[in-house]
Amino acid sequence: MHSQDPAVLRRSWKMTLCSTVLLFVLSPALSPSLKPFDSTLQAQPPAVKTGDWPYFLGPEETGISAETGLIDDFPRQGPPLLWEKKIGTGYSAPSVLGNRLVIHHRPDDDGPGKEVIECVEADSGKPLWKYEYPSDFRDPYGYNNGPRCSPLLTSKYCYTFGAQGKLYCLTLDKGKEVWHRDCLKDFDVPPGFFGVGATPILEGDKLIVMVGGKPNSGMVAFDPETGKTLWQNVGKDVWDGTSTGWERLPVYKWRGNEKLSSYSSPIAATIHGKRHLLCLMRQGLVSLNPDDGSVNFKYWFRSLLRDSVNAARPVVVGDKIFLSAAYQVGSALLEVNPNGKSYKELWRDPTNMMTHWSTSIFHDGYFYGFSGRHERGATMRCVKLSDGKVMWETDGTSPVADKVKPNQITGKFQWIDTGKPAPWPFYGRGSAILADNKFIVLGERGTLAIVKVDPEKFSEVCRTSFPQITYPAWAAPVLAHKKLYLRSESHLICLDFAKK
Repeated sequence: MHSQDPAVLRRSWKMTLCSTVLLFVLSPALSPSLKPFDSTLQAQPPAVKTGDWPYFLGPEETGISAETGLIDDFPRQGPPLLWEKKIGTGYSAPSVLGNRLVIHHRPDDDGPGKEVIECVEADSGKPLWKYEYPSDFRDPYGYNNGPRCSPLLTSKYCYTFGAQGKLYCLTLDKGKEVWHRDCLKDFDVPPGFFGVGATPILEGDKLIVMVGGKPNSGMVAFDPETGKTLWQNVGKDVWDGTSTGWERLPVYKWRGNEKLSSYSSPIAATIHGKRHLLCLMRQGLVSLNPDDGSVNFKYWFRSLLRDSVNAARPVVVGDKIFLSAAYQVGSALLEVNPNGKSYKELWRDPTNMMTHWSTSIFHDGYFYGFSGRHERGATMRCVKLSDGKVMWETDGTSPVADKVKPNQITGKFQWIDTGKPAPWPFYGRGSAILADNKFIVLGERGTLAIVKVDPEKFSEVCRTSFPQITYPAWAAPVLAHKKLYLRSESHLICLDFAKK
């Protein structure tokens, strides 16, 4: 990016990026226990110590942590950097249990082809073990070829799901293989847009995976000890003949070549005393009975555009389910009826929240998230649960608009008063987590910020950036034991977030 015109440079961030990412991916419900094989724990709260982040989107799989004692502010240079590690590509966020951090990545993105599951000490980055297996995955749209799903950790095991559909169970202490399944071979899975991107979950004594196999293996339950298939469902039998609400195709007719999986990780929740597996597939939301995979209800929720995905996780609030997607879909709020077999659509809005991949966070009557298909025009928003009204939105520029300027030679932003490098002024399609009554926001070009939780107005406290975390920073931040972990396509860094 080179120009002698600062105004042109300032606008250059708005180049359309025709990207779609998986993640994620990306949310509230009760989480699986650290003793996942005891079926009596199905309806229990997660047995996770405060500070652990062993699942995608944290201890409750919602992007929310109960940790306290975190910093409320940091200087321009940011919180202290404790350690950093060069890693391979991928959009997979790390997971942390105790002092073990597991990161799934792909070194030599264009090289011989392998995915690496690596465990290090969470407080120091010291290597503990590494497991490698071959992968020749190539992203058809030219994005990186690394894994998209986050590791799932229990006291005994580490589960990973690679970009090519290879599902592994390793011992957490030594990284020894217990079992693996090649889901693309074992099930008839059509090629996805961007590889496999929905992280598995543990529900009671079952490992639940969005496999996407035809004709009716969209969702599969595995025995987490052996990898044996326990049940499979969702596909032609669910979606053929479904009412769509589309004028030109009001009733969907199954063709046989449909993609089934999305990039939205499933989540389990107890609603009206009944356990539900909520799976936002490519076609829409389906609620399954986790015991046998039978369908409770379904809700068509997808774009008319062929090149489109669902990627954000459903967000559960009591007996209500919030869904959101980009690609001209918007958001909807459903209310599950007491029988657990039906629902009411409370509202649907095509423009109030158009989530590309980062799951919105619910807090005290409001959803906070990022809306927009492309970096250009994407905003952070606050939306009211009761009616879907947008309370506020921001592209992230307001706190720094008069404090930074683009360098006329490099095009990078710098602080006006010092001339030193400054964080990118815009969030783009960012991600956020909630802890200690504050949002920790990561913009897709690496801008790290603390934002107040306030439904009345956007209020950023501070921001910074680190040279290791650059575009595309699409994995959400991970918070564990007062340390913040950020990953890019080349680095993993650990920051000290403890209040002194």
